[in-house]
Amino acid sequence: MSDILPTRYQGPQQIGRGGMGDIYRATDAVLGREVVVKMLADRYAQDESVRRRFTREALAAARLSGEPNTVTIFDVGEHNDRPYIVMEYFGGGSLDDVLRSEGAQLPQRVFTWLEQAGRALDAAHARGIVHRDVKPGNLLLDRESNVHVADFGIASAAGMDSLTMTGTVLGTAGYLSPEQAQGERATPASDRYALAVVAFELLTGSRPFEADSPTAEAAAHVNAPVPSISARADLPREIDRCFERALAKDPAQRFGTCAEFVAALRSAFAEAAGQTRALAAVPPTAATRTLPPPRRSSGAWPLLVGLLVAGAVAGALLAYFLTRGDSSSPTAPTTIVTHVQTLTTQGRVTTVERPVTVTTSPTTSAPPPATSGQSGVTLNNAGYAKMQAGDYAGALPLLEEAVRKLDGTGILDEAYAKYNLAYTRYHLGNCDGVLDLLDQAEAIEGRKAAIDRLREQAQQNC
Repeated sequence: MSDILPTRYQGPQQIGRGGMGDIYRATDAVLGREVVVKMLADRYAQDESVRRRFTREALAAARLSGEPNTVTIFDVGEHNDRPYIVMEYFGGGSLDDVLRSEGAQLPQRVFTWLEQAGRALDAAHARGIVHRDVKPGNLLLDRESNVHVADFGIASAAGMDSLTMTGTVLGTAGYLSPEQAQGERATPASDRYALAVVAFELLTGSRPFEADSPTAEAAAHVNAPVPSISARADLPREIDRCFERALAKDPAQRFGTCAEFVAALRSAFAEAAGQTRALAAVPPTAATRTLPPPRRSSGAWPLLVGLLVAGAVAGALLAYFLTRGDSSSPTAPTTIVTHVQTLTTQGRVTTVERPVTVTTSPTTSAPPPATSGQSGVTLNNAGYAKMQAGDYAGALPLLEEAVRKLDGTGILDEAYAKYNLAYTRYHLGNCDGVLDLLDQAEAIEGRKAAIDRLREQAQQNC
C-alpha cells in the first residue's frame, strides 16, 4: 500500500470507502500532520463523467474551506491516474459512530451538534453549494465533540445541471428528501430535510421512515406522513410541529435555513419546560397589546434569530413580564390576561395569532426565577432563549447563575454560558468582566469568529 498515495503522504491506512472512492488516513510528511486522503476508486477512474464529478467535489469543498464547522481541504491532485483530495483529519469519529455505540442523545447535546452542522450548511447554501448527502456519517467530530460537515462528495454548485442529470438519484436512502427520491434536482431545502432526519435520529435513536429496504425507505419519504417524534421517545409534543414542517413533502413549506429549524426546536423544548410564575397584575388593555420586536444594540453583532418562547404546557407557562401594575391592591384576586405575541425571525417580524394565557398576581413586580434546583446547562439554555427573545435583562441572572454552576467543568456548555453572559452584559452596556469571560470561553472551545467579533467590539467601546 506504500505507493497508493503520493510519497508526501506516508503510512496510509484505509479507514473507509465512500460512494465514489477509498478513504485513507496518512501523515503529511511536509507539514507533519495527520490528514485524510480520498481517492477515486479504480473502477471509476477511467470514467470521464465520474472524474469530472470527483474534481467538482474538490473544487466545491475547497471553496468552503475556512467556513465554520466545515472540513478544510488541503490539497487536490492526481496520482497514478487517480484523482485525490487531502482534507482535515478529526479524531472523534462521526455522529454515525455515536448513534451505533450510544443510541439516542440528550436534547441539548443534539441542539449543539445541529447548530454546528447547520452553520456549515447555511454557509454552503449562501455560496450556491448543495451537499446532497447529509447524514450522520458525514458529520465528523473533533476531540472536543464539535461537529464538522465533511464529504461534499456529490455536492453540486447551483446552475451546474450538466454535471448532475435530473433523474439520477444521489444520496443515502435513509436521509433522502422526497424530491431527491423522485429523481429531482436537490436544493438547499433538500439538505435541510436531511438534517431534520438526522435530528430525528439523534433524538430517538431511529430514522423517521426506517424500512426493510432502501427502496421502501425512499418511497416512505415520498408518501408516508411525518411520524410523531414525541410518540417514539420521551420528548415533548411541542416538537412534533417542528418536524412536521422540517420534513414537509413540499420543499417550500420547510424552514428557510438550518438556523431557523434549530431555533424552533430550542423554542419548543423551552416552551414545554416552562414554569408557572406569578406576574404583576396588568391593565385589561394588555390583552390586545403586542410585544415590540427585540432591539439590536449598535455595538453588538445582530442575532441570527429572535424568538419569543411561551406556551401553555400541562398547565405550566414560561411567561414574560409585559408591563408593571400601578395601583393594584395586595389582596386583589388573580386574573388571566391574554397576550398576542410578535416573533422576530432573522429580521422578519411576524404576529402570532395563538394567544398565551398568563396567570397574574396582585404584586407590583415579578419574583426572580427559581434556579437553585436547575443545572447550569438548563440555566444557560433558558438564558439563551431569553436572549433570542430580546429579553437581555431577564437573561442576565440566569446566565450569571449558569456560569457559577458550570465554572471549572471545562465542558462546551461552560464556554457557551460564558460567551452568552459576555454578550448579554455588553448588550446591556455593562462591560464588567466581558473580556475575561470571552478569554475563558475561548480557552475551552478554541478560537471562534463570534468570540473574536465580540472581543473586538468590547475593546473598542468599553
